[in-house]
Amino acid sequence: MSGDRKKVLIVDDNPVNLKMARNALMGIFDVFTVPSVAKMHLMIDNIFPDLILLDILMPEIGGYEAIIGLKEDEKTRDIPVIFLTSKADAVSELEGLSLGAVDYIIKPFTPQLLLKRVKIHMLIESQKTELKYINANLEKLVEVKAGAIVKLQGAILSTVSELVECRDDITGGHITRTSQMLRVLMEEMSNLGVYSDEVRSWNIDLLIQSSQLHDVGKISIHDNILLKPDKLTNEEFDEMKKHAVFGEKIIDRIQQLTHENAFLKHAKIMAGTHHEKWNGSGYPYSFSREDIPLQGRLMAIADVYDALISERPYKKAFPAEQAADIMRGSFGSHFDPALKEAFEAAFARFPLLQ
Repeated sequence: MSGDRKKVLIVDDNPVNLKMARNALMGIFDVFTVPSVAKMHLMIDNIFPDLILLDILMPEIGGYEAIIGLKEDEKTRDIPVIFLTSKADAVSELEGLSLGAVDYIIKPFTPQLLLKRVKIHMLIESQKTELKYINANLEKLVEVKAGAIVKLQGAILSTVSELVECRDDITGGHITRTSQMLRVLMEEMSNLGVYSDEVRSWNIDLLIQSSQLHDVGKISIHDNILLKPDKLTNEEFDEMKKHAVFGEKIIDRIQQLTHENAFLKHAKIMAGTHHEKWNGSGYPYSFSREDIPLQGRLMAIADVYDALISERPYKKAFPAEQAADIMRGSFGSHFDPALKEAFEAAFARFPLLQ
């Protein structure tokens, strides 16, 4: 017998039927015959068949009872079973199929018909096995592809954000700090149940990554404004304000050049709305209250707090507690008042950030 050939187990108490079925199949398959269900189980333990031909009317244990036992056993439930029986009525055939048989062949049978039916079901089982293998490997390929996409997304975000910081060297570390603050703020929102339904719908890690692009529009601001060591004039500040709209346009351009660009959704929102204010006095769109996307409202808190505690050529850094006091007085005017408690809880953790 060849180890590559499929194994067929024939179970029938009639020796003539066993011999006929065996002779019909043995040229192509490794065939094993047993006269009872009890011996079928012993044989399965030794040769584990690829298919079972099972008689229905047998003494002691019949075919219906036998298939129920096979289907209840995790080890044997997937072995295809074909009933080979003299019960030719439709009710018996329907009962056999409903118990899990894959086919129902009436005796007496012709050898050619038996061989053809068995070959068909062997082919079906082989295709099922191949499909399982393909699906398993497809899942692995998808995981690899997804991992590569995530790495690519991270590389794009990091590279572009580093480019921004290289140009705007007076705010070195701003992007890293605001990302960390944003994560802590959102964790405290979760603890407090603030805007929980909306936040639950987000991929938080992706949003934090995307926040690195909130100032990407500064790439389009002229150096004599971006790097000015003194406080900006009103005209210069008006020009600086345009970085929010420039940021949206830059991210739009990146989206057009990439297929997997869903990760830029949060980035575009934060770039365009992190300078909006709760009372409508912000820029570039003068949005107010809930018209400002929640991502923008959150980014505004991290952005302003970091600006307060950072030194600029035109101002010294505020001590953390003084900066927090300024922030506290701005909820309801600059910031969403519903986020004040989350900020207070997050502020206690800010000194622990690396």
